[in-house]
Amino acid sequence: MRGSGPAGAAEFLREFVKSPTTTAAVGPSSRFLADQMVAPVPGRGEPVVVELGPGTGAFTAAIQQRLGGRGRHLALELNARWAADLGRRFPDVETVCADARALPELLAERGLRADVVVSGLPWAAHTAVDGVPLVRLVADVLVPEGAFTQFAYTWTRWAPPARRQLRDLRATFEETVISRTVWRNVPPALVYLARRPR
Repeated sequence: MRGSGPAGAAEFLREFVKSPTTTAAVGPSSRFLADQMVAPVPGRGEPVVVELGPGTGAFTAAIQQRLGGRGRHLALELNARWAADLGRRFPDVETVCADARALPELLAERGLRADVVVSGLPWAAHTAVDGVPLVRLVADVLVPEGAFTQFAYTWTRWAPPARRQLRDLRATFEETVISRTVWRNVPPALVYLARRPR
């Protein structure tokens, strides 16, 4: 899978250096982290899965494998070069070059609600705009039993933006669980899983 080898790592690092506040990671996520991130994607039916900030596609590939040709997969990527590349590599994914905050409008245009939202966005993307955090927008587009996943590096867990997002998750969802550390990722990471929007 492109994006997981040395070339993908170099591309990620280059984008991170160019724009550290909009590139969430210093390198592509491992398949071990990807597996945890996509775990809520239903194994049956025709789910609608939305991916925010897919980057070079580590989670995209895992979502596609889990869907196995079922449902709908919409990916919102702010980096135009990555969005174009994802569109070429994953023709079954509807890739849109857009800010994550456009999600409600994009789903409304398609007459869809999401079963699962998978986020690889940086903390900066979650900053409230006009008093509304991104987590609230995500919750509003989910079905009643929907799920949201967000990863973070373990060393950022106690930073103010991480604590703020955890508060937002707990206020917005009935259940929020933090995974064990995924050591087989560089750097080690964890996954926030939130279910059932309030």
